[in-house]
Amino acid sequence: MTERRTAREAVALVTGDFAELPYPARDSAPDGPLAWQGYDASRARATGRTGEEESVVCGTGTVEGTRAVLIAFEFGFLGGSLGERTGDRLETAYTYARARRLPVVSLVATGGSRMQEGMLALTQLQRVARQSILTREAGLPQIAVLRDPTTGGGWATLGAGADVTLALPGAQVGFAGSRVRPPDADPAAYTAEAQLAAGAVDAVVRPEELRHCLGRWLRLLTTPSTEPAPPPRPLGATGLPATGWDAVRRARSPRRPRADAYLSAYFTHRVTLNGDRCGGADPDGILCGFGEHEGRTVAYAAHTGTATRPAGYRTATRLLRLADRLGIPALTLVDTPGAANDAEAERQAVGAAIADLFGAVAAARVPITTLLIGEGGSGGALALAAPGDTWATPDSYFSVIGPEMAAAILKRGPEEVEATADQLRIRPQDLVELGVIRGIVGDRSGSEPGT
Repeated sequence: MTERRTAREAVALVTGDFAELPYPARDSAPDGPLAWQGYDASRARATGRTGEEESVVCGTGTVEGTRAVLIAFEFGFLGGSLGERTGDRLETAYTYARARRLPVVSLVATGGSRMQEGMLALTQLQRVARQSILTREAGLPQIAVLRDPTTGGGWATLGAGADVTLALPGAQVGFAGSRVRPPDADPAAYTAEAQLAAGAVDAVVRPEELRHCLGRWLRLLTTPSTEPAPPPRPLGATGLPATGWDAVRRARSPRRPRADAYLSAYFTHRVTLNGDRCGGADPDGILCGFGEHEGRTVAYAAHTGTATRPAGYRTATRLLRLADRLGIPALTLVDTPGAANDAEAERQAVGAAIADLFGAVAAARVPITTLLIGEGGSGGALALAAPGDTWATPDSYFSVIGPEMAAAILKRGPEEVEATADQLRIRPQDLVELGVIRGIVGDRSGSEPGT
């Protein structure tokens, strides 16, 4: 279990100039809307313990240079539970953020909905969800920081519903609170670290690093741009391949630079978006996030050279849709032999995941730039490529399918694989001639960017 902080202590972790918002007044019948005996006394005791009048504190603050609306839960006030007055405060915070074009940061620590207000408390989740959607439609980012504990409806709205979800180490995170889980439930599943592995959390951040991490996220997500991202310069071979099979060998070389090298050279700094929010992550197959390139924010999704899992495609889709909403251009790096084709990938709906990514690229209103940096294997690679703005490095190839499988489909023997590679016309220069790509980065023939 992580150290439990009050709402105002949590706010102090990320800003030094918090200014609380005025809250709307609400008339209340004795002991609340359900006339729950002793409810008023419980509230009074909670106020005496915490100094707060409700379970949430809302205001504005500057986080490393970026002004934001901050929402902080006070777990000491009836377990940070949501009631009607909590909903009033949350709606006030979201409305203020939209009116002033500010991002929203939620520092969540809650046990869920308030029993003493029954279904009226539970329906606050619908109210919060509506405010979140309105803020999303306004193109404003929402970031959640999960404290200990984050359970119930607070997790299922403010936490899991945020664009980016960070968590403190060891925080209890899960829809089911500790008192309502099955007796044999594995407690390790209800942790920030488990949610990170399941693709529901983007990063686990230590308290002393939270302000800097949050500030970086806020800066990157609040700087839209209409200019397309330029493709990176080539980091590997510069000469063009002589044959199709030569292109394949060079793209598959273990010495060829991979996505991480390209991203490190391209960005001054970057942050990682982790997971598909559907129970999966594919950090070994695709890298997603936002970074700073020449003073501008660029979203990125990059194959790592391995077969891509369904969770990887869904994470890339999540990334591109977020970038599109926030008006941030995207860079994609294609380098995969293709989609994972094992039985587990099929059970995880790999076809649907690829289809969704094709749709996200096709629907994007922001510019997407693609660089083919290695293998481009079939639809599993093409799904991440931008129609009309795809470039290639000299040590790459793009093919309808790998030459070996193409030969097998055509009922050719292994001795015909190399000839098949030539016939497929998969070299970078072939792709330019066919009109599949715009040009070759680093090529001196005049087909590189800006020529």
